[in-house]
Amino acid sequence: MEIWINPACSKCRSAISLLDTEGAEYTVRRYLEEVPGEDEIRGVLERLGLEPWDITRTQEAEAKELGLGEWARDAGTRDRWVAALAAHPRLIQRPIITADDGTAVVGRTDDAVRDALSRRRTP
Repeated sequence: MEIWINPACSKCRSAISLLDTEGAEYTVRRYLEEVPGEDEIRGVLERLGLEPWDITRTQEAEAKELGLGEWARDAGTRDRWVAALAAHPRLIQRPIITADDGTAVVGRTDDAVRDALSRRRTP
């Protein structure tokens, strides 16, 4: 299990706290420092079952500067969205938890974090 975090984010800290309370084994990825590439973002989107605009923080100043609110949200612009997330990782919703079963969740609530925990493989 891996969790993509921004340490300054209260939702990320809350998710880490819950993982620790539950005794989960996980790896922390500070995705603003270890920026995911486009292929990795596509892989996480597939695991999430979401589109790039679904995990984009469109209210951020960077998003407004890029004009993301005006971008189409369709198959034809998908690669453009993915490229924007790779170039501007601050726009990626957080935290993202990749579960052991090959899925992923956006862990913004305790319930979402517990959902990821429920997907742990048991020996």
